[in-house]
Amino acid sequence: MTQSTFKWHTAGVLRASALALLVIALSGCSDNNNDDNLAGEILKPQPANPIVEEVTITGGGPECCTIFNGAVDLRDQNYAPGTAFYSGLAFDAAEVGYRETEYFISGTAVSYVATDELGPDGVWSLQEADAADYRTRMVVRRPIDEANFSGTVVVEWFNVSGGLDAAPSFLATHTELEREGHVWVGVSAQSVGVEGGGGAFDISLKVVDPVRYGILNHPGDSFSYNIFSQAAQAVLRPKDGLDPLDGLVAKRLIGVGQSQSAFRLVSYYNGPHSEIDLFDAFLIMARGGSSASISQLPLADVPTPEAVFIRTDLEIPVITLQSETDIFQLNSVISRQVDSAFIRIWEAAGASHSDLYTTLKSVNDLGNDPGVAAVISEAKVRAPFITCSFPANDSGMHFIAKAAVNALDAWVRNGTPAPSAEFLDIDAAESSFVYDAVGNVTGGLRSPYVDAPVAILSGEGQPRTDSFCNLFGTTELFDDAQLAELYPSKQAYIDAIDKSVDDAVDRRVLLPVDAELIKDEARSSNIGL
Repeated sequence: MTQSTFKWHTAGVLRASALALLVIALSGCSDNNNDDNLAGEILKPQPANPIVEEVTITGGGPECCTIFNGAVDLRDQNYAPGTAFYSGLAFDAAEVGYRETEYFISGTAVSYVATDELGPDGVWSLQEADAADYRTRMVVRRPIDEANFSGTVVVEWFNVSGGLDAAPSFLATHTELEREGHVWVGVSAQSVGVEGGGGAFDISLKVVDPVRYGILNHPGDSFSYNIFSQAAQAVLRPKDGLDPLDGLVAKRLIGVGQSQSAFRLVSYYNGPHSEIDLFDAFLIMARGGSSASISQLPLADVPTPEAVFIRTDLEIPVITLQSETDIFQLNSVISRQVDSAFIRIWEAAGASHSDLYTTLKSVNDLGNDPGVAAVISEAKVRAPFITCSFPANDSGMHFIAKAAVNALDAWVRNGTPAPSAEFLDIDAAESSFVYDAVGNVTGGLRSPYVDAPVAILSGEGQPRTDSFCNLFGTTELFDDAQLAELYPSKQAYIDAIDKSVDDAVDRRVLLPVDAELIKDEARSSNIGL
């Protein structure tokens, strides 16, 4: 696997990519939103329904597809003008029984201000403030055969840290979505992904293809929360314009977001979401200690506290999935909270904020290749954009993310709560991790990558001066002598993997289908020979 396999995403045949305790009563959590809708009894105020239009503008032309002042032409990386642009997969959706459609959504969005001081407990009270017209877009991937639809829709808040609409949660979990028949929806909720002007690079929709996306209009991130709600409303209760699910009936909505989007989802869950009836669960991946502002200049400045916890008074399940990077570098250590009836925090040992699966492996992963489970050493995280000083993390965090989606879906469907996990071990000063004999962090959610290791896997270790690399952690493969000491025979390595894999499956933090991939990879490796 090399960095050349990561391409710019398109919706046509040429795929491209440049780049979420107590048992819940069944009656209280299963398909609640859809049941309310069918009964015609929606218990809470609803966001407006946006107008949904299928994108028919072909795009392209002389201003299309070049970035960095013409230094990079996206068509050279297989981006096809006239198709949906975001960081996604490099194969056609039809290969896994899916089809993808891009829609423009438009309407009037509102911003919010606080009616009282925003406390760290997250129990916030907001009210609507300003209003502005908008037109943005959503991307929908649905099973071609409606009989394969599970009823679950995963709605991702596109991440714009890199200056484009990225879908890291989708990349980490897409094989689980595809094998279960879930729909995935990506929402351009923030201004940078549409208008540009922020992030590490300027690869916004209007920069990439001004012909296709020039009619979009994002009024600013103060309106992002309501735009996200309106997109979800269009999916759950289609009304104005086209049905983005094209006839499928959503029974469950799971909101997901990673990194910057996770910061926003924390504020969304604590604030706007608490007043509406849309989402059944959330997967919040790689958040920091605080959360995103409720509103920002030039509108009212409504920052959130330094430490923000997930409010515990809502009967909506949340799994917060954290890596080592997030604990100290993003300071999530200050927002650790014990599990409650509907809240889980999973801190994964050996994992980093982003990793090589997201940037290299995921884009060609059809879900049946044991090779994705192999730990590789690669510093070219995403050439030509990101090359690190040291090989980046390859900890298999995506397997845990897939288990988190599965656990949330089961929690909502039948009331089976997600399992709990220990926090990563840290010292008394809460400033450093505790390490085992080989150099991996102890405690936390365990996986075969740290319990039957072939490398030191860390969420830290890259120079802070390396752009984005400080979020990718490190992989330091063991040499032959250390591998021979740990696994004196091939069978010893297989036994260690099998024991760790089976334990993770029993704890419901690894899915059986993924467990078999890891076992198959161990049997095909040369470790112990």
